[in-house]
Amino acid sequence: MANGVDERADQLNKNCEIEDAPSTFKAVVWQHFGFPVSRNDKGEKQTDKRQTICKSCRATVAYNSGNTSNMRSHLSHHHPEKLRTQQPTVRKKPKPGQLTLTEVFGAPLPPNSPRAQEITRCIGEYMAKDLRPFSVVDNSGFRRLVNTLEPKYAIPSRPYFSRTVLPALYQETKAKVSQSLKEAECISITTDGWTSRATQSYITVTAHVMTSEVEIKSFFLQTRPLFTSHTGLNIAEVLKSAVLEWGLDNNQGIAVVTDNARNMDVAVREAGLSPHIKSFAHTLNLASKAGLNVNRASRLLGRVRRVAAFFHRSSTATAVLATKQGMLNLPAHKLIMDVVTRWNSSLDMLERYLEQQQAIAATLLSAEVRRNARERHS
Repeated sequence: MANGVDERADQLNKNCEIEDAPSTFKAVVWQHFGFPVSRNDKGEKQTDKRQTICKSCRATVAYNSGNTSNMRSHLSHHHPEKLRTQQPTVRKKPKPGQLTLTEVFGAPLPPNSPRAQEITRCIGEYMAKDLRPFSVVDNSGFRRLVNTLEPKYAIPSRPYFSRTVLPALYQETKAKVSQSLKEAECISITTDGWTSRATQSYITVTAHVMTSEVEIKSFFLQTRPLFTSHTGLNIAEVLKSAVLEWGLDNNQGIAVVTDNARNMDVAVREAGLSPHIKSFAHTLNLASKAGLNVNRASRLLGRVRRVAAFFHRSSTATAVLATKQGMLNLPAHKLIMDVVTRWNSSLDMLERYLEQQQAIAATLLSAEVRRNARERHS
């Protein structure tokens, strides 16, 4: 009897109409299922949405509104090939000119975009102001920092900064400085020679102007290597070149401030600049040095200088000094060595020695330092 009922149910399913699911039903299983349709005595269609019929085998599957798990289970057990060959949902293509979310939030910044250009400029300013080498853009730590701040930004190559970014910043800055020099009512320049740690000689020229608002501005104009001797004639050529390069109007008079060296006196006169003002600080330094060269002062400075030099050479004495400073509640300061060309450095050396005099005496009398000194001289 039951078999007869199942056969009649299967026959009814085979003969019944199937209504496709509405287009708003997006699940893939609706490609293989539909709702059974029956007709009443008047021939009107009636759709039963409490169950669905498989289009392949006409099997009835219960349907709970919004839940397609029964239909998916039926396909998995009886028609697995339907699931394997089902077509993925086709995404709508964006309208022309419309960007996708991936393009908006994941696409790299174009190099010519305002944001990328501003970051590149800031990196160039960082190199110039902090005296960083061009190779900093290849350092892993720097690249990680920039990527964290702006993941969509691609750092340009090192040659791009050396050939494009920095030269452009230089020309831009030079134009601003030149304009300030042209508008200034009074101009003075300073110059001096110096030697680098690599024993290369240079001449540096700076400019100082007063604006109409009585504001003083200082500009670092240039530093040029001087491969010849620092004679007055050679320095004069550097000064004339600087005046010409920066378009300074020498007819109004350009005050030049230098030290009291004879070659500087000759250089300013040969360059045709006027007036020439001798540095007050250098004059004070010369007077102070003359006073410090008095025998009693010179001997005192020599003794303090030898003590400071000993602590600079001996790591053992430096360590013991730090211990004594802690015991005596003195600041943990190192001793200072003076520089012959700066009189105030001698003052700093004496002040530091007097501050640490107790700790210095305790250190020099300690057995450890005395033993270490004997071993070094033995």
